[in-house]
Amino acid sequence: MSDVKGGLVMLKEMVNVLPPSEQKIANYILEKPEESIMLTALMLGEKSNTSSAAVIRLCKSLGFNGFQELKIRVAGDLQEQSVKGYRDIEPNDEYRNIIDKVTSNTIQTLKETVDIMSEQNIKAAVSALSKARSVILLGFGASFIAAKDAEQKFIRINKNAQAFSDVHMAATSIANKGPDDIVVGISFSGKTKEVARLLELAKKKNVKTIGITKYGKSPVSNCSDIKLHTSAAREATFRSGATSSRMAQLHIIDILFMCLASEEYEETVKHLDETRDAIAFLKEQ
Repeated sequence: MSDVKGGLVMLKEMVNVLPPSEQKIANYILEKPEESIMLTALMLGEKSNTSSAAVIRLCKSLGFNGFQELKIRVAGDLQEQSVKGYRDIEPNDEYRNIIDKVTSNTIQTLKETVDIMSEQNIKAAVSALSKARSVILLGFGASFIAAKDAEQKFIRINKNAQAFSDVHMAATSIANKGPDDIVVGISFSGKTKEVARLLELAKKKNVKTIGITKYGKSPVSNCSDIKLHTSAAREATFRSGATSSRMAQLHIIDILFMCLASEEYEETVKHLDETRDAIAFLKEQ
């Protein structure tokens, strides 16, 4: 995250949900990124047949501090070598091609996820998890895999964590939580109704919420105090709801775990040693 990038990814993810004037500007930048980063807000407004005020509104819609940050992020993208983008499999595709395509798609998704990642939000999430009395993780379908992975990791370092894929059990658990607890909602689309409703319930109980969704506005993101985003992983027919987008969710879980472990290094090492010894004991004859 030392090299600031991700501007083009964010524009691609948001372009279809932006107001008309902002959409014009986003499309202009996507079509002519090299030219756009050399323009002032006033000049870009004129070139896109909008206004400098619309340029500023676009930056706010993307969550940037101003036009300069957008230009820096786009410039960072342009420094990257060109990539093939997401590739779908073909009927009777060669196994080597499938191996290469799946690997390329996963790498692309992870790269874009890191490019749009907010270090500030990661720090906020780690701080909240560190202080939490308990952690509830919500996920349905493929997202439950990421929730379960987080549960296993956090339990190993003595965090009181539970992953739920049953709505009623999750609601029952949240009902007894409060300001000292955390609820993490995981949804690739951000539109999973059950996750959004459970996060709403958590907020009614004054429980802090963390959302892990694809980039952009969504019901789950709107209900989250701390927003963590993955790339949208724009694969075609066999979209990565079951492949690379899941890997992006797991990647965020790994980053949270490692940052938390670094913050609580001595305690983490102690707990990991104890859990390792417990597993070794079970294997003794």
